[in-house]
Amino acid sequence: MSRGATTLVALLGKPVAESLSPRMQNAGFAASALDWGYVPLEVEPGELAVAVRGLVAGGYAGANVTIPHKRAAAALSDEAEGESVNTLVFREGRVLGFNTDKEIVAGIEARRTCLIGAGGAAKALLPALPGEVRVFSRSGVWPPDADGCDLIVNATPVRDELLVTPRPEQAVVDLAYRFDGRPTTLVEAARAAGSRLVVDGLEALVRQGAAAFERWTGMAAPVDVMRASLQLQP
Repeated sequence: MSRGATTLVALLGKPVAESLSPRMQNAGFAASALDWGYVPLEVEPGELAVAVRGLVAGGYAGANVTIPHKRAAAALSDEAEGESVNTLVFREGRVLGFNTDKEIVAGIEARRTCLIGAGGAAKALLPALPGEVRVFSRSGVWPPDADGCDLIVNATPVRDELLVTPRPEQAVVDLAYRFDGRPTTLVEAARAAGSRLVVDGLEALVRQGAAAFERWTGMAAPVDVMRASLQLQP
């Protein structure tokens, strides 16, 4: 605990100043009548372990982990749900790592997936992606090729460059989002093309964030409130 009796949860990453997670999670806590707070903490690469130990010692309930720490967070967890995690729960001095990113693609059907990115976000999504998965990254196979794929997933922070051209028969999931709510270039192109399903970065944030909320609190997440806090429609 800190701030008196208020239970705190942190967002650990670099950068985090413009993240919309605090707005969303704090709206969820308020709607659930919880005296909880969600605070962004910028953590340099290589300093995650020190930061997490500080949170545990300070009585925090847990944390979200974002770029560039997802794989490092899994490695330092006492128990981890895979090699990349985005949610930490602190329980009796132990660090439990969970992958709520997989909720972003839950229920999406595809025979072949084009996954763009090879970082922590991509690693977290990979076990949950349907069908055959083709992975594209600047350090590996490049440029991306979505021909023959019925699902495109952008797991990079790229917002302003169209890495692939979506088609009507394809579903598109973009983890990136603009902080002012405007669609990314990929989402804009997918909507213009009439793609069969478009999950933008704000909706992705809600899906993984709701699952994280439930891990920390043990309560059902007020998903509608969390979505409305980002001015999203169901």
